[in-house]
Amino acid sequence: MNILAILQIICQVLNSGSRALALSHFLGYSVAMSIAVNSKEIKALSLDLDGTILAPGVKLTGRTIRAIKACRRRGLKIIINTGRTVDSAEPFRAALNADGLMVFCNGALVVDVPLGRVLRATLLDKQAAAFCAELSRETGTYYQVFFPGEGNETQITVLAERKGPEWEMYLNHTGRRVEIGDLTQALSRPALKGCIKAMFLAEPDILATLREKIHVGLGTSVYTAQTFRTFLEVMDAKVSKGQGLKTVMEHYSLKREEVLAIGDEENDLPMFAVAGFSAAPANAKDSVKAAVDIVIGSNAEDGVAAFLEEFFAL
Repeated sequence: MNILAILQIICQVLNSGSRALALSHFLGYSVAMSIAVNSKEIKALSLDLDGTILAPGVKLTGRTIRAIKACRRRGLKIIINTGRTVDSAEPFRAALNADGLMVFCNGALVVDVPLGRVLRATLLDKQAAAFCAELSRETGTYYQVFFPGEGNETQITVLAERKGPEWEMYLNHTGRRVEIGDLTQALSRPALKGCIKAMFLAEPDILATLREKIHVGLGTSVYTAQTFRTFLEVMDAKVSKGQGLKTVMEHYSLKREEVLAIGDEENDLPMFAVAGFSAAPANAKDSVKAAVDIVIGSNAEDGVAAFLEEFFAL
């Protein structure tokens, strides 16, 4: 029995008015859902990159590329939905030969790529970024701010006040070199309308303490998300992957039930809430796996590719 057959059984049970089935660990999948879904109704995939379609080592495998390209040939829209900047995500977008509206910086930017046209940009107040900069100095925590380019928000400059192991780790993880400079001076420029986002890099227990202090100091004006084990990102309260996906769906007139979202981290939860059907790889956090409709194979075993192959009979 494959995943399609499992889902068909669920559909039959729901349509008959019977109690929904609770299935688990079928062919490596953990199904904890009580919804009816038809693969033929899915018109778009909202895909996280790191920890989801990217294998350990930040690699896009040949099998994953083939599966996603096959979905695209079927007419599905491929929506990359990532915390990465446009340039940091570009090698993976190009490898997938995907184009159109995509979500970057956790929803702060919605951009038509590869054209580079910005459909939506939601900036973090520069005073909020300055508050976090002072917090980083007080606690000795590495911190960096993402500044939009003048006239083009996608031409992002990332600035920190010092180097360190965190600087090196971020470079190795994203391929982006962070510049060193005076954040107070950079944030006080009169022409600066706001920042794309800000980021602390530290161990999870330190990030948890910082998060509490941020919300005490800034209240509901910001949205924070732990996007990687050692990354805590700070954005405007109107920003999330879910809000970014909503913007894309409205532009393409996509209905909720026509979108499948796949992700592995806390910042993917708002995306799941917007999509009609959600999945997480086995390597995802427990809280994320508890929130999705189906748990698939891990990113180390091409879990997304295997799921797409079965679900869409590729």
